[in-house]
Amino acid sequence: MSKEKELVQQQFGANAAAYLTSSVHAKGASLARLVELVKPGKAWVALDVATGAGHTAAAFAPHVARVVASDLTPEMLVQVKKLAAEKGFSNMETAIADAEKLPFSDRSFDLVTCRIAPHHFPDIAKFLAESYRVMKPGGVFALVDNVSPDAETTPGFSKTELHDAGLGYNAFEKLRDPSHGRALATSEWFDLMAASGLKLRHHEHAPKAMDFASWVTTMQVPAETVPRLKAMLDTAPPALKAFLKPAKADGKLGFTLDELIAVAVRPA
Repeated sequence: MSKEKELVQQQFGANAAAYLTSSVHAKGASLARLVELVKPGKAWVALDVATGAGHTAAAFAPHVARVVASDLTPEMLVQVKKLAAEKGFSNMETAIADAEKLPFSDRSFDLVTCRIAPHHFPDIAKFLAESYRVMKPGGVFALVDNVSPDAETTPGFSKTELHDAGLGYNAFEKLRDPSHGRALATSEWFDLMAASGLKLRHHEHAPKAMDFASWVTTMQVPAETVPRLKAMLDTAPPALKAFLKPAKADGKLGFTLDELIAVAVRPA
């Protein structure tokens, strides 16, 4: 296993319980919207890749015949089993799986989902190729992930300014969570999906309000790192500040991330 993936296991293994109760992951607006856009069939078999605490798998469980919640981190799958038991979902099962080397047969699933995870993957092209491989012809791929600033999310800036803002945003995320890889820009996602053979059916962006204190607590950020993260928000150049929109309300610091919601299909 690569050092990057070992770091993901360490970070998320240590904080697995926090992700079960995280409102961003459990109740984010993109979760309900993803189900609405996909329109899952009752006879479908679904796979959720990098499921974390299982919230996406649980959202689809009432609408499909079976859902496999897969993750690289065993501690996360313990939380998934708790969630499935709490909700009474007997059609929800777990599997240890590397997103870039899925342990499933070709053409096994009607639906492959992945939410708020690919920015941790070392090779997103491999993840998409594997997703395509395990999908049935006509199957659906549904994605939600944080994206870097670009002309679509942050208009009015030059390519150079947006490029630098993307570097700054990913540095901000990586300082908070060393297992963060890179959040792609929307256009990069489209290019990689097309290269994998997936055909984009729909996409939209959703702003995600973040409470700074909760954001650092979930990942148990060291106390000495918190002021550095605040300083990065305070001193962000105009393009990055326009993207993150840092603000204080009732004495609490917050900012906004941008999520890409995309639905694609494997041609029949």
